[in-house]
Amino acid sequence: MILPETTPMKRLFGVLALLLALFPAPAFAAPLKVVATFSVLGDMVRQVGGDRIDLTVLVGPDGDAHTFEPSPADARLLASADLLFLNGLGFEPWLAKLAAASGTQARFVAASDGVEPLSMNEGGATVPDPHAWQDLANGAIYVRNIEAALASAAPADAKAFHENAAHLLRELADLDKWTRAEIAALPEPSRKIITTHNAFGYFGAAYGIAFLAPEGLSTDAEPSARTLARLIDQIKREHIRALFIENMSDPRFIRMISAETGASLGGKLYSDALSKPGGAAPTYQAMFRNNVPQLVAAMRQNR
Repeated sequence: MILPETTPMKRLFGVLALLLALFPAPAFAAPLKVVATFSVLGDMVRQVGGDRIDLTVLVGPDGDAHTFEPSPADARLLASADLLFLNGLGFEPWLAKLAAASGTQARFVAASDGVEPLSMNEGGATVPDPHAWQDLANGAIYVRNIEAALASAAPADAKAFHENAAHLLRELADLDKWTRAEIAALPEPSRKIITTHNAFGYFGAAYGIAFLAPEGLSTDAEPSARTLARLIDQIKREHIRALFIENMSDPRFIRMISAETGASLGGKLYSDALSKPGGAAPTYQAMFRNNVPQLVAAMRQNR
């Protein structure tokens, strides 16, 4: 009996079937499960990680990380994470308890590692100022730390992380130059701002602005009558007209100061939290693009 001749196409399908049997296609790795503690840091992680990570942020837009109280759902979330990015410098005092409750095996990465910390007075004690991201040069340190941690956890995606980080670093460098130019146009004596709590120490040190605040490090701290009186006297004496409320702060004290001094309230600043999507500051870069023009316009009123 003569067998029918096998066509070239049939031979090709036969070879492919054999190869698939010998070398099955590898399963696609699930994206890294990543947790970030608050919205500013979460946005940086999102921009570097892109679609290669599964990101959750504990303290979301307009949320106050100082007064955050983790829930059992947060503990379960952390338990399943591969990586957790925190700010460090004492910014998340609730994190140790949350980590213990979750039993997580996630690697913890302090994004501020390598920052030269400033100091501040809190309740009579000298503590590190945790708001390091308010200096864009420090923001670049955060980005490099994020890239390194993600690349270490997922080496196959290291190239994508590097490209995303490089793009973000270029944007931050341009934003830093713009911020310096905008503020340099103001005379030095007018560079004074009143805000609702001490979140802008790094911004002031980097860009040459004196920030005065009636609250200390934590947004749940109430200033004493003596502190308020001293601040009101200074505002009157130095003719400071620029007052601001932050998006996650109690406005009562800044409004009291405005009523006592006649200084007008400026727009809304973003310091420890971003806005919701579609708001004025949904990203780290947008936070500076929102804050800088408002600060400059307000300081022009100082005499």
